[in-house]
Amino acid sequence: MEEVKRLDTVRQYNDYVGVDTLHPLVSVVNFNETPTIIHYRHYMGVYAIFFKNIKCGNMTYGCQTYDYEDGTMVFVQPGQVYGIDSNGEAVIPSGYGLVFHPDLLKGTHLGKTIGEYSFFSYEVNEALHLSKKEKNTILESLEKISAEIEQNIDKHSKTLIVSNIELFLNYCMRFYDRQFITRSHANKDILLRFENLLIDYFHAGKASELGLPSVAYCADQLHLSPNYFGDLIKKETGSTALDYIQTKMIDQAKTYIFDRSKNFSEIASDLGFKYQQHFTRIFKQKTGMTPNEYRNLNSSLN
Repeated sequence: MEEVKRLDTVRQYNDYVGVDTLHPLVSVVNFNETPTIIHYRHYMGVYAIFFKNIKCGNMTYGCQTYDYEDGTMVFVQPGQVYGIDSNGEAVIPSGYGLVFHPDLLKGTHLGKTIGEYSFFSYEVNEALHLSKKEKNTILESLEKISAEIEQNIDKHSKTLIVSNIELFLNYCMRFYDRQFITRSHANKDILLRFENLLIDYFHAGKASELGLPSVAYCADQLHLSPNYFGDLIKKETGSTALDYIQTKMIDQAKTYIFDRSKNFSEIASDLGFKYQQHFTRIFKQKTGMTPNEYRNLNSSLN
């Protein structure tokens, strides 16, 4: 069985890669200056951001021509298992890493907003690919964090380190937004597959058996992480993935409502609702009228 080691502290991570610990809660690692290491899969108790100097052509997943080749970034949050098992073979690493413990963020603004950086829950194949200009911005940010870590710790250290990490993450957010735009043609394909997935789901009667499709279910069917999928749909449509699912459900509901042989309880059940009242409430939220009012209105128009 594949071995999974734990890295619960910054010191443990630094010891693993062979660098000194200058601050107990945060570290910037220049892998180009570290000795060879043996890779394992690790349970991470810390936040970790890895910048890798790997050209897109060498990645193990389907990069298209719109991907940049000046660096790739991967984000890991506490509780995730990350890494590969190199079967005991030492490798020469390349790139940079930013590792920080959740305790560093206690009592700070970033501590309250860290959950908003959804890319920490993206899968590795949803990594951030940087342009040359973006790469330089990232490296400059890492240099500022590293310089502050190397200072003697004083009452300003935590504020300055965390502020620079927050700025760094905000740059990453900007670059991800850019990536969603430059990948727009690929995203359109995902959106089309999402649309077809929902159509097939309702037409095949899966809703009555399994309930309304969840965001997590749709993401899994499209081989995406829920957070990346949700962010992609929001960027492409302006609506959340849940809103999009519910809109498709309402479209199907309208078709059912025209069939007067079906009562509203049966319609609700066919759409995956356990209770008719829940269906009625969502239908009214989306259309401004109850299913019965919609049926009667359309009957009077025919």
